[in-house]
Amino acid sequence: MGMKWRKWALPAAPLALAVLATGCVSTSGAPAAKPAAQPSPSAARSVARVCAKPPAGPAKAPAGAVTVDPAVVGDLAAKTRSSPPHTTFWLKPGEHHLEPDRFSQVIPKTGDRYLGAPGAVLDGRKTNQYAFGGTAGDVTIGHLTVQGFVAPQNEGVVNHDSADGWVIEHSTIQHNSGAGLMAGAHQRVRANCLRGNGQYGINAYKGGGPISGLVVEGNEITGNNTDDWERRRPGCGCTGGVKFWAVDGADVRGNWVHGNHGAGLWADTNNNDFRIEDNVLEANDGAALIYEASYNAVVRDNTIRRNNWAEGRRYADRGDSFPFATIYLSESGGEPRIKARTNRIDIYGNVLEDNWSGITLWENADRFCNSPANTSSGDCTLLVKRSARCARPAITTAPLYADCRWKTQRVDIHDNRFVLDESVVKCTVKCDRMAVLANYGTYPDWSPYQGDRVAEAITLKQQNRWHDNAYVGPWKFVVHDPSRVLDFTQWQSAPYRQDSGSTLDAGTGG
Repeated sequence: MGMKWRKWALPAAPLALAVLATGCVSTSGAPAAKPAAQPSPSAARSVARVCAKPPAGPAKAPAGAVTVDPAVVGDLAAKTRSSPPHTTFWLKPGEHHLEPDRFSQVIPKTGDRYLGAPGAVLDGRKTNQYAFGGTAGDVTIGHLTVQGFVAPQNEGVVNHDSADGWVIEHSTIQHNSGAGLMAGAHQRVRANCLRGNGQYGINAYKGGGPISGLVVEGNEITGNNTDDWERRRPGCGCTGGVKFWAVDGADVRGNWVHGNHGAGLWADTNNNDFRIEDNVLEANDGAALIYEASYNAVVRDNTIRRNNWAEGRRYADRGDSFPFATIYLSESGGEPRIKARTNRIDIYGNVLEDNWSGITLWENADRFCNSPANTSSGDCTLLVKRSARCARPAITTAPLYADCRWKTQRVDIHDNRFVLDESVVKCTVKCDRMAVLANYGTYPDWSPYQGDRVAEAITLKQQNRWHDNAYVGPWKFVVHDPSRVLDFTQWQSAPYRQDSGSTLDAGTGG
């Protein structure tokens, strides 16, 4: 699985025509006229500064708890094995170690609780791959620092086997290889510091089935992907603060996601029913949010600033004309036939300030079920169970012609504030764009989506709509394909008729 940004195939003839947050939104240089859209008051908020001062755990063992001694190597795993389910373990202050075998790990039983005293650290010493694994449900880990583990790529240190019902809270999971933690169904990840892990802070992936009922709330997620996986494996789509795969129902709220070496939040392949709200997404090297080959989401009341400077600039310096964006929707849209709390992708009440570009809606004409260009290898849409059905002649007619594609459709972008000061971003071109576009379909030779039919559909026929937004700065608008760059008046005029009720102050943003 994973995403490559796009594969261009143009027709022969050209187409016609790390910053620290204060938690406050800048208002200097705002337009004199009242904008059509005002950000929600919740967009100006204090960030979740968990890493600076994580809350202390219990200084004494809770009643009935088993005490774990840092002076005894492997004490935590051994006492877990010898205790019944639903045991509480209290880790004394100090550095705890597992046995010096790379597969040594703690295997909890159902309902076990692990609480760290002030100063309790579980350290893998760059030897152990995993800290907590197994399939037991309803495990709690709190007030514990977990560090120094060396999970392989795409694997995780805490909840390695994606067991269900775990609660990870008030903990610091840092400086591990792979992902700091994995996720299972009905998992709660609350008020943690997820910092400096080699690949992800969280990898929400479970083999064999979707994850449902995931909550990621009040965490600080920072500095992850220290191993720079996109450089090591170009196009792997395997980096960022949090990666979600096939999650059906997620609430991502109140987090501070900043300074990650890649995207901040990335939902990739057959995710559905997300609410991403009240977060501060800031100073990530790549997009603040990528929602890819997925369905039905609400993105609201977030503060999103100074993202995508590194990756956006890198591609611009190469002369790439693609509108790399801070919110990037790739083959994702609303689908009423898939059960969720919304049947659209609704993006509203957000403040986007001094990012590298704004929102891009994209659809790769060559990416569909059973196509060699499908970077989610082996996966099909949630509307077609067997990818092999997406072949000629059936794919040329209803319902497969529509259902074999992940479509960017029913996206509603409204009541947001987009602010751009090019002197802050330090750019003069290609950092000032909103976009809705597709490539020219060419591949494979049996594809029914060749030519510009997908570009026409995403631009004019799939209910993608901007309205009632406020723009400050020199914004441009890309439609259909990268060669069509419009000013605000053209964007609002026929045939596009976008941003009705919106305002633009083209002066310096601020």
